[in-house]
Amino acid sequence: MAVSLQKGQKVSLSKETPGLSRIIVGLGWDEAKPVKKGLFGLGGKTQAIDCDASALVCVDGKIQSTKDVVFYNNLTHPSGAVQHMGDNLTGAGDGDDEQIVIDLDRLPENYDRVIMAVTIYQARQRGQHFGMIQNSFIRLVDARNNQEICRYNLTEQYDQATAVIFGEVYRHNGEWKFNAMGQPTQDGGIADLVERFR
Repeated sequence: MAVSLQKGQKVSLSKETPGLSRIIVGLGWDEAKPVKKGLFGLGGKTQAIDCDASALVCVDGKIQSTKDVVFYNNLTHPSGAVQHMGDNLTGAGDGDDEQIVIDLDRLPENYDRVIMAVTIYQARQRGQHFGMIQNSFIRLVDARNNQEICRYNLTEQYDQATAVIFGEVYRHNGEWKFNAMGQPTQDGGIADLVERFR
């Protein structure tokens, strides 16, 4: 049975799922609430928000190269251990909106963590923020059997946040763990977010 996490909680993936070697990180969100326009709020329509998941592959918590940022424009890490499965432009539909696959056994020893974040494409230009998004979550799935290991539903209000660091998979004392972070930022995009980890 999957572990349901709260913000700041950590779980040992190695203990929860012995022999775990490959995980699917599913990230999801729902379409924006309708934006009301015009007289008496008539003529409103749902405003599509393009959220982009990214994985920052770190050494001692820091990005060493732009190649260590796995996202829609760089789908595979040079090691082959982290792969983005493609861009979803709207967040429509049920289930995961974007997925990142991490092959824990293939990740070189010098990398100690993979940070998962979601940014809003052109958030500032479009006047969009995470307060306009509902039902955000991150979940980790055992790729061997598609069993969900843990899930973290982001329940806080993220008004004015243009990016959220959802969580991190990290190596500690030979064990792989997951930390549910839910940290909002006002970074203007992936490039700004990456600067936090240089």
